[in-house]
Amino acid sequence: MKVANLRQRFFHSVAPGGLAGDRRGVVPANAFAFSAEQMWQVIKDNKDLDLPAHKVMVATVRCEEIANEKFSHFMENEDWRQLEEASQSAPVTGFGKKLSPILQSCLSEYDTEATYFDEGVRSSKRQQLQEKLLQLVQPAFQDVIGHLRSGTLENFKEAFEKALNAGEGFSSSAHSCAQSCMCQFDKGCEEAVIEQANWDTSKTREKLQRDIDAHIDSARAAKLSELTTLYQSKLNEALAGPVEALLDGANDETWPTIRKLLKREAELAVFGLSNALSGFEMDEATRNKMLTDLENYAQGVVEGKAKEEAGRVLMRMKDRFATIFSHDSDSMPRVWTGKEDIRAITKMSRSASLKLLSVMSVIRLDNELDNVEKILSLALVDSTNNTSSSKSITTADSLASSTWEQVAPTKTLITPVQCKSLWRQFKNETQYTVTQAISAQEANRRNNNWMPPPWAMVALVVLGFNEFMTLLRNPLYIGFFFVVYLVAKAMWVQLDVSAEFRNGALPGLISLSTKLLPTVMNLLRKLAEQGQAPSANSNPQQGTASGVSSSVGSSSSSLNSTETVSNSTKDD
Repeated sequence: MKVANLRQRFFHSVAPGGLAGDRRGVVPANAFAFSAEQMWQVIKDNKDLDLPAHKVMVATVRCEEIANEKFSHFMENEDWRQLEEASQSAPVTGFGKKLSPILQSCLSEYDTEATYFDEGVRSSKRQQLQEKLLQLVQPAFQDVIGHLRSGTLENFKEAFEKALNAGEGFSSSAHSCAQSCMCQFDKGCEEAVIEQANWDTSKTREKLQRDIDAHIDSARAAKLSELTTLYQSKLNEALAGPVEALLDGANDETWPTIRKLLKREAELAVFGLSNALSGFEMDEATRNKMLTDLENYAQGVVEGKAKEEAGRVLMRMKDRFATIFSHDSDSMPRVWTGKEDIRAITKMSRSASLKLLSVMSVIRLDNELDNVEKILSLALVDSTNNTSSSKSITTADSLASSTWEQVAPTKTLITPVQCKSLWRQFKNETQYTVTQAISAQEANRRNNNWMPPPWAMVALVVLGFNEFMTLLRNPLYIGFFFVVYLVAKAMWVQLDVSAEFRNGALPGLISLSTKLLPTVMNLLRKLAEQGQAPSANSNPQQGTASGVSSSVGSSSSSLNSTETVSNSTKDD
């Protein structure tokens, strides 16, 4: 045993307890000059020499110099410069694995050169050197982590968008993409962490998680808004046009048809939106609220279109009056020949317009009964037939209100007072059409009645008896008057007297006065041509009669053809 201990003392002669003594306080040869100088200075300043304090002082100065030298060498290291430059623009793959050996090499060189100095000072200066190195590389590390966070967030956005475009559910896509990207970030952080440092990346990870959650919330809100807008546009397209058409042709079935249409389209839209929301993880209250809002929007579309049409009710009433008043049951334009009952037609047209007004006065989506049509009919149409003053006062008072009975104010489109004002304006603006129809009917009657009244015919027979007997006693008068009749008939046909007087008596007389002389000259010219013809008869009276007869015949045929064309044009 003693031999073994002695052998160990020889082997470790410079270790504490060795044969050569404790070598921990030995100063290296390259620091001997400085040590001797400091030793002499201590001897001069302090007679009580403290050799351990001198040893610490030398180790402090020398270790600090070594640490500064190694720090400068690290800053000039080309690999470190490349890593620092690369970390400023993009994440560096394997940043920690590349930087840790460089730091370890720098610290190892320090340990090698400071081996023989005081252990406490050496360790302290080594710790300071390591802290300075870590402070130097920490900004680059933060840049790498920042680039890694932003890159991971962008990757999440791209993957999430692709998943949504591929038709995957929103919640499942968000969860899978978020989990994958967080794992990718954790792996990148592990590669970027430096062995010599114990830096915490949890705050950056939490920030990344918040950014991902914020993007998911934003995307969810955008998708829900897009879905809502989509189904609202479908409802608007499915309801606006049909409701406008139904209100334009208002009748007893208008509002029941609108209610059926609204119910059908709202159910289809709610069903479609409900299926679309199945891919979103949301609470039942929020889901029900969205579906209820969509139903309310559908009802709002109908009510908005009804209010819009109510603003044009006067124009609609006039159009309906003009359509019914000016067209018969076959939708053909009326010709006022004098046989039509204008009073009955006017009453029927106004009743149809009043029907439209009653339909447009109130929104009837709740299938509640009201007496709006009855009140309007009694006050505006039947009031003219009431002979009692008390009834007139009652019907007038029924419209002296701003609300309808049994109708909520929110469902009122046109108040009773407004209905009364609209009806008065409607009657004033359509009265001209009725007056024109009456005038046209009277003018047509006058144009079609060319026969004298019966009393005039009797007077002609009684007063013209003597003239008739004169004609019987002198037959030549009959021939003369016959020729005069033929000439007058020919002029009548040539002048087209009936057509000229259709526009009135005065315009007809003016037109005939301008055509009379040319027509007479034309007849005389034809008579002259007939007299000079080689095939003319020797009897001039017969020639004249035949010429006049041919002229009358041709004129009659031309008149008949003209009337036929005009009648066919009217029929068309």
